Amino acid sequence: MRMAIGNSFSYIFGPIVALMGIGLMVLVLRWAYSRGSSVVAVSGKSGPSDSYGLLVCVASPANYAEGEMIRRTLEDQGIKANLAQTTDGPKVMVWPADEITATAIIGGSQFNR
Repeated sequence: MRMAIGNSFSYIFGPIVALMGIGLMVLVLRWAYSRGSSVVAVSGKSGPSDSYGLLVCVASPANYAEGEMIRRTLEDQGIKANLAQTTDGPKVMVWPADEITATAIIGGSQFNR
């Protein structure tokens, strides 16, 4: 008694499925890494100081290091502050509710707005 283990179709079916799988992976990888339509988020662009939503500028330091010192001083006092690299230079920004307190802490006359 002879039992059929496979037929001629089974010898071609395996390589065809493997090639289709490789082809699918090639298409997905080409789409994922193509320029201009990547699925990876684009880094943010700096804009003018008035384009940062609700945040208001409380200081315009001369350089980034000075701005970081001001930001840390405000955070040590419990005020959430951001240092943004705007097209107008570095700006220390806070929420409107903290503007008066932040200006008093950093000595508002020391920095230009």
